[in-house]
Amino acid sequence: MAAAIYSLFIINKSGGLIFYKDYGSAGRMDTNDSLRLASLWHSMHAISQQLSPVLGCQGIELLEADTFDLHCFQSLTGTKFFIVCEPGTQHMDTLLKIIYELYTDYVLKNPFYEMEMPIRCELFDINLIQGIQKDRVALLGR
Repeated sequence: MAAAIYSLFIINKSGGLIFYKDYGSAGRMDTNDSLRLASLWHSMHAISQQLSPVLGCQGIELLEADTFDLHCFQSLTGTKFFIVCEPGTQHMDTLLKIIYELYTDYVLKNPFYEMEMPIRCELFDINLIQGIQKDRVALLGR
C-alpha cells in the first residue's frame, strides 16, 4: 500500500499561503483553516530557527504526530513547501525537492506570474499531479 499524502502547502517568504492542494484526506480544511495553518507553520518555523541550540539551524524539517507527519523544505528565497502525510512516510524530502523543481520550472519561469502571489499556473498543476503519482508508484515498489 502506498503512503498517503494528505495535503501540500506552499508559503511565501512573508508567511502568506500561495498554494494549497488537498489530496482527499478525511478531514478536509476550509479556506480559513488552511490559511491559519500556513500562517502558524510559518511562525513556528521562524521561532524554531531562533531558539535552536544548533548553529545554522534551518527550522523544523519534520513534525511527527500520532495521525500525521508534516515534512517541510525551505528554499534559499524563504519559500516553504510542506506536505502533510501518513505517519512514517519515507522519502518526502525527495518529493519536496521535486515539487520545488516543478515550482521553479513552471511558476517562476512563467512570465505572467507575479512573485509572492497565489499560484495559478496550469502547467504546474498538471506536472505536480504527475509528480505525486510517480512518487506513489515508486513507494509501491520499495
